[in-house]
Amino acid sequence: MSNTPNVSSIVLVVDDSPESLGMLNAALNNAGLTVLVALSGQQALSIAERITPDVILMDAMMPGMDGFETCEKIKQQLPMTPVIFMTGLTDVEHVVRGFEVGGVDYVTKPIVAEEVMARIKVHTQNARLAISAQTALDHAGQYVICVDHQGEIEWATPHVHQLVASAKGEEAEIWHSISAQLITWLQDDPALPLTISLFEMPMHAQFGGEHQAGHSLIRLVAAESEKSPETLQQKLPITKRESEVLYWVSFGKTNWEIAQILSMSPRTVNKHLEQLFKKIDVDNRTAAAAISIRILDGGEAQPA
Repeated sequence: MSNTPNVSSIVLVVDDSPESLGMLNAALNNAGLTVLVALSGQQALSIAERITPDVILMDAMMPGMDGFETCEKIKQQLPMTPVIFMTGLTDVEHVVRGFEVGGVDYVTKPIVAEEVMARIKVHTQNARLAISAQTALDHAGQYVICVDHQGEIEWATPHVHQLVASAKGEEAEIWHSISAQLITWLQDDPALPLTISLFEMPMHAQFGGEHQAGHSLIRLVAAESEKSPETLQQKLPITKRESEVLYWVSFGKTNWEIAQILSMSPRTVNKHLEQLFKKIDVDNRTAAAAISIRILDGGEAQPA
């Protein structure tokens, strides 16, 4: 498999060394990438205000504003853009610091062009998938929040923003309160329910699984509209057992996990899925989950 990234990728390289910039600029250009260069953190911020790169290669140690501070500021503007740190340091403390400020990876100097290309390809693809997933959730009208490994909110769908805007109080304080509650909940036990009572209607937080490395999805549902497999059976032409399988599919559970929960074999789970796919006229579990989520959130199944 080729390590060459998508030819449409825009790479921002931030390094105070003209020699390093020249080498990377030549290598990335030869790979068909569009390269933007910055000799300082401030220059990088200025570029990021005008152009959104697909990935950023960030020198960790620079005079003035170092790479860590620059990354923190850029992440405020471009939370979905992956930042790969370049460092000659082998100290674990600096590697950890890079991840803490939002970096997704690091490479050590002297830079090996092939290694950088491979990492750029992986992280640009992951970022595009993440953006696509967020866009899909936005259009689906879901109340979804993405948090980082510290519980800080990275992004939320428009419906969550509308929910916060309609609540009483300052928006900044409401967001801060939501984040604080999620941090404690995720550290304790996300399998237990969390009720957020900041809105006119209390909302329950449900853990939606890992979104990217170090990121988690949290789904909010109206507390009084929580439903069960029986709700699905009432709304859809499926059996009790099929409704139980579909219920757990909507929570992103695998066949093996559903088998453990319902005390059946993964093969039996798969057979139930095949039958309910036919009954509700869908081709895959993603489409089935979409229908299930819509019903469980208080809506109706879309007509086929």
